[in-house]
Parts: sequence; structure tokens; C-alpha cells
Amino acid sequence: MLHSRGKEKEQQEAIEHIDEVQNEIDRLNEQASEEILKVEQKYNKLRQPFFQKRSDLIAKIPNFWVTTFVNHPQVSALLGEEDEEALHYLTRVEVTEFEDIKSGYRIDFYFDENPYFENKILSKEFHLNESGDPSSKSTEIKWKAGKDLTKRAGQTPNKAGKKRQHEEPESFFTWFTDHSDAGADELGEVVKDDIWPNPLQYYLVPDMDDEEGEGEEDEEEGLEDIDEEGDEDEGEEDDDEEGEDDGEDD
Repeated sequence: MLHSRGKEKEQQEAIEHIDEVQNEIDRLNEQASEEILKVEQKYNKLRQPFFQKRSDLIAKIPNFWVTTFVNHPQVSALLGEEDEEALHYLTRVEVTEFEDIKSGYRIDFYFDENPYFENKILSKEFHLNESGDPSSKSTEIKWKAGKDLTKRAGQTPNKAGKKRQHEEPESFFTWFTDHSDAGADELGEVVKDDIWPNPLQYYLVPDMDDEEGEGEEDEEEGLEDIDEEGDEDEGEEDDDEEGEDDGEDD
């Protein structure tokens, strides 16, 4: 009995010590989070002039942003034909993380005068309050008469029944009015974390539809060329090696 009590006491003391060590680990984790946040804030400020310079350069390229969105697999899935038309007037995109980073971010879309809506800027903001509850708010879109794309989406039922294959997606612009799940806003996260850090990689993606047919033929031809060239190259290498050997004999 005494032996088992001694063991229990030992285990209890070990648990108390583990708890103390765990508190130290937690304290260091908190300290690390604070320091990491300071580093993120520092580099956020340092990146700003480069983002600004990049935006100024992008402004010189017509249809940069609509091309980028169409080439992005997740975003293109949200774009109907008329959304694309409207996004041809999109001249600038800006993502701004709030200064403390933790409380959220804002995405601003700048538009030229266009036939769809009056707004020059459409914005959506994401906020986290102190208890970590997410919320979002956005610009109210002032649609021109008969041009509200959010009302056209999904309102053309097929007489033979529901459309299946080629159903138009819900309008991209419904994203501005959807605040149902701000904590899991996929489009917001994609723009902030994937497109904004490097939009050029999506702008430069080739249009696969146009090139698929040609690409396959090119590949086959390319393989034949490689075989032929390969044989030639081997011959050349042999010549080179002989040449080198001759040189060494001298």
C-alpha cells in the first residue's frame, strides 16, 4: 500500500510540474505571437510602396485584372459572361490589411465609367471583433436601370427542366451582398492570400482552351524532333570528345 501511495504522490507531483512547464511554454508562445505580429506589421509597411508601384504599372496594361480573374480557377468558376463584361472596366484592385493585422482587411475594386453601375469603387471589409467573431460589410452597388447582374443570375430556367451542364454561375457581384459567412469567405481569402501577393502569375497563364488542340500535336512533333536531334547530338558529342582527345595528345 505504502509503495502504491508513494507512486501516486510521485505521479501527482509530476503532473503539477508538467503544468508549470506548460505555463512556461504558453508564455513563450504568447511572446512569440507578439513578436511575429510586430515583424508582420513592419514588413507590411515596407511592402506598401512596392504594391503602390506595382498598381501604377498594372494600370498601363488594359484588362489586366479581368484576365487575372478569368485565369484563376476558383474565381473564374464564379464569373458569368456579363460579369466578365463588367470586369473589363475594373482598373485597379487594392488589398489593405488593417494596421494591427488581426482585426481584418479590406478589398477595393476601382472601376472606370461603365454601363452597369454608378460606383467608382466597390469595397468589401472583413472584421474580427475582440472575441474573434467575424463580420463583413460592403459598398451598396448602385445599379443602372435594368443592369443589376445579381438579379439576372439563375433566373433563366430551361423549359425542359433545370439546366444542368451550362448553368450560369451566380453573379460575381452577389459576393458584395453576401455577409452570411464572413469567417469563411472563400473569394475574399483567395484575393487576399493568393492573387494579391502575385497577380502576374495568373495574368500570364495561357488560355488552355485555345491551346489544347495545338499543344498535343506540338508535343508529338516535339518528341520526334528530340529523337532526331538526340541522334545528331550524340554524333556531335563523339566528335567533340575525339577533338578533346587529340588536343590532350598534343
